[in-house]
Amino acid sequence: MESRQSVRRPASPPARVWLPEPPAVYSGLPDGLVIDVYDGSGEPPESLAGVTFYVPPYMAGPHTVELVARMPALEVVQTLTAGVENVRPHLGEGVTLCNARGVHDASTAELGVALILASLRGIPEFVHAQTEHRWADGRRQALADKRVVVLGAGSIGQALARRLAPFECEVTLVGRTARDGVAGAAQLADLLPAADVVVLLVPMTDETRGMVDAKFLAQLKDGALLVNIARGPIVQSDALLAELSSGRLRAAVDVTDPEPLPATDPLWNAPGLLLSPHVGGNTSAFVPRGRALVSAQLRRYVAGEPLANVVTGSY
Repeated sequence: MESRQSVRRPASPPARVWLPEPPAVYSGLPDGLVIDVYDGSGEPPESLAGVTFYVPPYMAGPHTVELVARMPALEVVQTLTAGVENVRPHLGEGVTLCNARGVHDASTAELGVALILASLRGIPEFVHAQTEHRWADGRRQALADKRVVVLGAGSIGQALARRLAPFECEVTLVGRTARDGVAGAAQLADLLPAADVVVLLVPMTDETRGMVDAKFLAQLKDGALLVNIARGPIVQSDALLAELSSGRLRAAVDVTDPEPLPATDPLWNAPGLLLSPHVGGNTSAFVPRGRALVSAQLRRYVAGEPLANVVTGSY
């Protein structure tokens, strides 16, 4: 879960912070910080042993998060990603982990809508037809009147539901437990067989790894569309490939297992699959939102105030 949590105010000497970009791009950074810039390229700064607040570069590779295990003075890791499954194994005791909840809502929800519409309306086929100078007319599916089930009722799931509402479709958000406006996971057995579109937005945990298996997919009706904008390992690739190869289901995925997807992987040529290369959050909207979050967190940190987006438990 995510919450607010106090971290002790940095003692003298001033706190040492690693940022992925020059300080000038951040607005309102507090006084009392010694800042090094590490964008993930080249050797890390020599201040490794003294850093207390670390913002790993966004999507820069596993080596940038593995560094946290070599930071003995580390107090806070502020990621620029909503998912933190790649960071948690490297955290030392007492280190506070904060994610980027809210930063990627607009970008990822936009891609979710784009993948749904492109798949239903046949945009990939139109692109192929255009290269062949072929007029590929005919009736396609509309999003209007469809039943959309969004697995994951966090901030991105809610942002997606808001964007889908004007398309005259029926959207059901699903969380671990039922609450006002959100169905519980126990209701999936009833929801999945009726769904036209199922969107995955659950976090990557031991519980969700491989949850979309052959049994899960078998519950979907013929012609249903599976959209994965969460994490690749949530879906068992072999099970999805079997359903796509049979033509029973379609899919649109922004994430795969592994990533990047090897050139020889059969998913590349699977029928009915639209694939984007994990770009859900990486848009122009991410940049100002990410910088604003980092600046606000550092102001809280220096002031000894509770930090936002603290990740605890299995979240």
